[in-house]
Amino acid sequence: EIVLVVFFGTEYVVRLWSAGCRSKYVGIWGRLRFARKPISIIDLIVVVASMIVLCVGSKGQVFATSAIRGIRFLQILRMLHVDRQGGTWRLLGSVVFIHRQELITTLYIGFLGLIFSSYFVYLAEKDAVNESGQIEFGSYADALWWGVVTVTTIGYGDKVPQTWIGKTIASCFSVFAISFFALPAGILGSGFALKVQQKQRQKHFNRQIPAAASLIQTAWRCYAAENPDSSTWKIYIRKPARNYHLLSPSPKPKKSVMVKKKKFKLEKDNGVGTGDKTLTVPHITYDHITEERKADQFSIDGYENSVKKSPSSLEVNPGHFLRTNSFAE
Repeated sequence: EIVLVVFFGTEYVVRLWSAGCRSKYVGIWGRLRFARKPISIIDLIVVVASMIVLCVGSKGQVFATSAIRGIRFLQILRMLHVDRQGGTWRLLGSVVFIHRQELITTLYIGFLGLIFSSYFVYLAEKDAVNESGQIEFGSYADALWWGVVTVTTIGYGDKVPQTWIGKTIASCFSVFAISFFALPAGILGSGFALKVQQKQRQKHFNRQIPAAASLIQTAWRCYAAENPDSSTWKIYIRKPARNYHLLSPSPKPKKSVMVKKKKFKLEKDNGVGTGDKTLTVPHITYDHITEERKADQFSIDGYENSVKKSPSSLEVNPGHFLRTNSFAE
């Protein structure tokens, strides 16, 4: 008994000290808030009562010691610590809630059968006497007690119908009522089995979610890295949504004329004729490439042929080319 008191007392002190790891139990007021919880109050009462019993002892004070020992009955409530989170009760509540309609229907019909059958047995057996000359069903309460013992299949045998009418009613009542009172057990059993199976399936599904997400992410990254022209970065050049020259009072030059003038000026500055299609890329720096790749050139024919003209946008799908300068250049 001393070992149990020391163990439970130490456990209570350690739990009270470690409760500060949660923000709402930090400090003295937080510890008091934790000590006001029902399970903590029960633990404190049990520990204090056990310590008082050990300190006082019997010493002739039988009544006082017995009263204090009666409080130690609360130690049985420590079995609630096995399920601190209340998962068992939540599971039971969910099963009962899901099958509430079936349970209510079966219990209602069984209760009606119990009431009426007990009353009919009372009417048939109220004047009958047993072998010892006593009336077993002297009141409706006696008949109702007999009905409850019968439908629960306990069968104490303290009250037995004596007449043939009472035995016939009892036989029909037993077959009818017991079948309905046995249905809730089957309903709850199947409900528990389905609920446990559903929880296992959900747990298995939750384990597959991170793996599936990682697989999809990895596959998309591989696709984006291998197909840069059509995966995540496409160049879209959209036309203006409306004509600004209609809204503006002063006429503006057309875009096509401005583009042609700009292109002609660029070709003239670079010394390229109108029939040439090759444009030399100006090499500003070569710090990041080798000597044999400095004179690389690329043609713009592939880019002009890859432009798809549509009424809404110009979709550019450039071919693969080798960049010889840095991204900023």
